[in-house]
Amino acid sequence: MKTLRKVLVPLAMFPLKNIAYAQKRDSIPLKVRAFFADKFPQNRDLNIDYTQTTPYRFSSKLQETELPDNKMKGFQQLKVNANIYFIKNKNWLLSTALNYRYTAFSTEEPVLSGTEKKNDFHYHSESVNLSYFSKLFNKTAIYTASASVDGSDRHFERIRGLMTASIVLKATPKTKMLVGLAGFIDPSAQIPLLPIFTYENKFSNGWVLDILLPKKLLIRRDIFTNSRISLGTEMDNTSFYIYRNTKTYEFRQLEINSGAIYEHNLGSNFIGTLKAGIRAVPQARVFDKEESLKDYLFEASYKPSFYFNIGISYNPFANPRVK
Repeated sequence: MKTLRKVLVPLAMFPLKNIAYAQKRDSIPLKVRAFFADKFPQNRDLNIDYTQTTPYRFSSKLQETELPDNKMKGFQQLKVNANIYFIKNKNWLLSTALNYRYTAFSTEEPVLSGTEKKNDFHYHSESVNLSYFSKLFNKTAIYTASASVDGSDRHFERIRGLMTASIVLKATPKTKMLVGLAGFIDPSAQIPLLPIFTYENKFSNGWVLDILLPKKLLIRRDIFTNSRISLGTEMDNTSFYIYRNTKTYEFRQLEINSGAIYEHNLGSNFIGTLKAGIRAVPQARVFDKEESLKDYLFEASYKPSFYFNIGISYNPFANPRVK
């Protein structure tokens, strides 16, 4: 699976994030509001989570030169995400997404000459997202335009653009389906377009199939009054900027997390989350910021590892009632 998805996955979520808030507004069509009607909303207004993995081996190469096998002794990551909404009416939704990620890891040997065995990196991104709701073929359609910047604790680095068009094909208490297309304005992207597909189906035995491509594939079920468990696979990404010899490089890696997710509605719009399972990182690359991801300088391939994640979210715009 191409490393490009590490960038495309979070961007493809933008129209779904906007629907998640739109469903709480009486001015938005009922089918859209029903799309994510859940006491565990797809989108979290404020979320903080921490991830830890067990040690794992990895191989790497610098350009075409194979490097000695190495070991990741420790990998930790802290994420803070916030979504703020400004304009909310029948046809328009204006919001901003703020993201911060701290990544720290230590290796048995330095990854490259001149680097340290222990490394830590700060990464942030900010975006402004505008959505327009209308009708297409007598179905609810959502059009989104987004502009984002990202960077490190030293500098702002990239400016990106995103445009999406999606349509709600079905939104009933049992089945929900949306399809769309995302287009990217990003010099580091390998492909300009990415399809969006989300599908949810509730079975009579209490299990729910939850698909959001290319983000996740889960089955889930309520297990207590205010708790649910999910089993399946989610995709995530890690990226940050590296500064060496007056040049700026970008690191990107794709993470495929397979295992179990436990969520508990704590009341007062707070939700706690526990995740655990196996993490696979099929590819990680470092490339010059001025070049494309395919023109990489360094590439690594990791063995699977066990991961653990704990998080808490606060959703002030959600329905505070707990069933």
